This record gives sequence, structure tokens and C-alpha cells, in this order.
Amino acid sequence: MQVELSAGTIEYTDTGGTGSVVVFVHGLLMDGSLWDGPVAGLDRLRCVVPTLPLGAHRHPMRDDADLSLPGVARLLTELLERLDLRDVTLCGVDTGGALVQLLMADGAPRVSRVVLASCDAFDNFPPGLTGKTLFLTGKLPPRLFGAFMQQMRLRAVRRLPIAFGWLTKRGDAATARWIRPVLTQAGIRRDTVRVLRAAAAAPGILLEAAGRLPGFDRPALVVWAGEDRVMPPAHGRRLAGLLPKGKLVEVADSYTLLPLDQPAEFARLVREFTAG
Repeated sequence: MQVELSAGTIEYTDTGGTGSVVVFVHGLLMDGSLWDGPVAGLDRLRCVVPTLPLGAHRHPMRDDADLSLPGVARLLTELLERLDLRDVTLCGVDTGGALVQLLMADGAPRVSRVVLASCDAFDNFPPGLTGKTLFLTGKLPPRLFGAFMQQMRLRAVRRLPIAFGWLTKRGDAATARWIRPVLTQAGIRRDTVRVLRAAAAAPGILLEAAGRLPGFDRPALVVWAGEDRVMPPAHGRRLAGLLPKGKLVEVADSYTLLPLDQPAEFARLVREFTAG
């Protein structure tokens, strides 16, 4: 499915149905397929999964689109309004969790509860070797950025700690799909460089948002990968402690991208959280 928003055309999937609505938010250089595993285990819920303009989208955004993190967060809010989604459980991982935090800090009126899974937080922005490398490449002109990213065609490069190697144990097939748009479309390369440069210009954005998180008084589940090498487990504990109704769960045998490494367990946690 597609929806036309102020920044451009956004693709999304919607399982439909009358169950509770869960909106899933992916990270940088990822698309909505990140969530295919958990969504398959949540057949009684209405799962809405957008592909946001974060580097693996298929339709270039308008020239005047705001592709800063706050701009993409506003685009997510616009999507909720356009689809008239209410009483939403908003679930984000990696940079998607950062976007969820920005919405929480601004009140998120259509959101009734959140799931923050191993994600950028506090001063871990850009996160780890992966994020720092990506932000550095964003300084390149789009054409040179594309040339640099051509190396990602090789599995050995994708599995490096500076790429996806410390983000997922088992999801290389997904990461190979995600990089195709940036390798093949000049407009996507342009958008990705814009996203990276805007993010690099606001290093303290999540620290500022964290100061407002105690005002989010709705249920919040913080799910962290026990073996995370990119998002410090201490940040999961800190986030849960900041939130008045926060609860922390750690998941074993997973790196950052829990939806790829532990899809069944992640689905179970989301199912129980929404039922509660």
C-alpha cells in the first residue's frame, strides 16, 4: 500500500482486522520487512508497518522534505493521522526507537503505549561503530556515498562491525535487500545523505528528548538484546527507570535487531504487552 504525505509517497503494509493497532518503526538503512517475523506471529492484532525515508525506501522524497529525525518523526505522526489510527501501540528498534522517543517527548496523543527495543538513546548517537561509520560516509556527496556503499554487495563487508555485523546475528538476507535502493537509485542516495547530515548536526537530540520522557505516563515496555554491542544494555535499564510505567525485559541470544534474531520471542512480548 501507499499513502501520499507532505514529504512524498510512503509505502506501508497493514494486516487489517479489528484487533489492537501496533505500528512498527524501523531504523536507518532498513525497511518495513524488518518486522515480517514478529508480524507473522501477531495475527490477532492489526499491524501497520511503514517504510520511512531512512535509506531503504523506494520512492525519493520531495526536494523540500524535512529529513531530519524530528522531520521523520512528524512524518510518522502524519501517517497515524492520515490512516486515522488511534489507541496505538508504537514499537521501534534501532533508530526507529529514537523516533518513538521523539514522539513520546512531544506527547504522542494517538499513542496509548510504546515498545522501545534496543535503540539509540541518550548520548549514544550516532550509536556504536555502525552509526559512527554511517554518519562519516554521510559527509560524502551522494555519488561518492553510493560508490562507497557498493562494497555492501559483499556479504563479508555486510558482516563487519562497521556495517550490519553487530546489529544482527541471523539477518544477512534482510540486510542484503535493504541496501538495494541506495545502490540503484540516485534519489534514494540523495535522501540518505540528507538524513545522515541532518542527524549528524543534532548530536544531543536524544539527550534533550530524554529530559521529557518522565512526562510520558502510559505503559512502556523496554526490550533489550542481552548481547547488544551497539546499544548499551545500561541504556535499556536507564530508559525503563525514566518512564513512570516502564518495564524492562532482556532477551538472550540476540544482537540489536531483535525482530530478526528473535522474532517469535519478540512477538510474544508484544502480544502479552498489548493484551495487558
